[in-house]
Amino acid sequence: MNKNYYAVLMAGGVGSRFWPISTSSYPKQFHDMLGTGDTLIQKTFKRLNKFVPTENILILTNERYNDLVLEQLPLVKQEQVVLEPAMRNTAPCILYAAMKIQKMNPDGVMIVAPSDHWIEDEEAFAKDVTTCFEKCQKEEVLCTLGIKPSFPNTGFGYIEYERDSEAGLKKVNQFREKPDYETAKEFLAQGNFLWNAGIFMWSVKTIVNAFEKYQKEQFDLFESGMYCYNTGEESAFIKENYPKAENISIDYAILENSKSIFVLPATFDWNDLGTWGSLYDKMNDGETENAVVGAQVLAEDASGNMIRSPKGKVVVVDGLNDYIIVDKEEVLLIYPKSKEQDIKQVLNKVKDTFGDQYA
Repeated sequence: MNKNYYAVLMAGGVGSRFWPISTSSYPKQFHDMLGTGDTLIQKTFKRLNKFVPTENILILTNERYNDLVLEQLPLVKQEQVVLEPAMRNTAPCILYAAMKIQKMNPDGVMIVAPSDHWIEDEEAFAKDVTTCFEKCQKEEVLCTLGIKPSFPNTGFGYIEYERDSEAGLKKVNQFREKPDYETAKEFLAQGNFLWNAGIFMWSVKTIVNAFEKYQKEQFDLFESGMYCYNTGEESAFIKENYPKAENISIDYAILENSKSIFVLPATFDWNDLGTWGSLYDKMNDGETENAVVGAQVLAEDASGNMIRSPKGKVVVVDGLNDYIIVDKEEVLLIYPKSKEQDIKQVLNKVKDTFGDQYA
């Protein structure tokens, strides 16, 4: 296994669109959302561990999830868990992790990947990532994996690449914001647009240099702690300085400024598992057209439902179509799938009415 390969697993999000299963104290990446026996973070770790050495995988997460990470990933040591003392979006934590890796190994190349996506063909994933790693080792470029769009999705950002690009890695023209439906249809018709999956590869040298060039203030802040990274003094430095970092995404901070970004159209199936509906799309059985996790279901005149309950619980559904039905100890959610984007607002109403303990 290549000792210069590193992975940074992003595991700090709350996943509030998967409420009531995903809560701020126990977010979706720590749940077995697919009923496979592995939580999403365990699946992602195993996928990366096929080509990245165990000790070279860092977990980026919020302080409050430290124990969950160590419990679910027994191969990971405490020093591999990079804790954010404040929520500051993706740019600061990526720079922080890159500097830690650079201090360990100036020749390191790293992948930054979300901990809660579903990827079936793990060999194809490993092949795509190593193709990008090889380019990043040879040239000062930033690479990303793009997903071939299957429909005009308005929930993802898009990557526009140069039309005359050769097969394989393609030069990125620009990153485009989440579009409205008409614009998304236009992107698909043009044929040189991919979904942005938020999976990035670069050498630590290239990404740190990019921050120095485009985000000098951020760079100076974290560079001032270089002396203490990977030592006992790191924690005190980060506690004091991390909250001073600008709250900005890697997309705005670096990707929109850089002139040397390449995208590889992914050769694997991908699902961002962002909502109950995306989980339904991945899991519906094709027969009753219901997607079931945990429950034993008796369905009469009921289809298109996403049903989740504690393992083995009998759930009887009659005359209900296209609903999300989630049964958890203290919360039962029965909600139209068509309104799944409103679950965040529902969660806020529940907090206001019944208290934070349900969130």
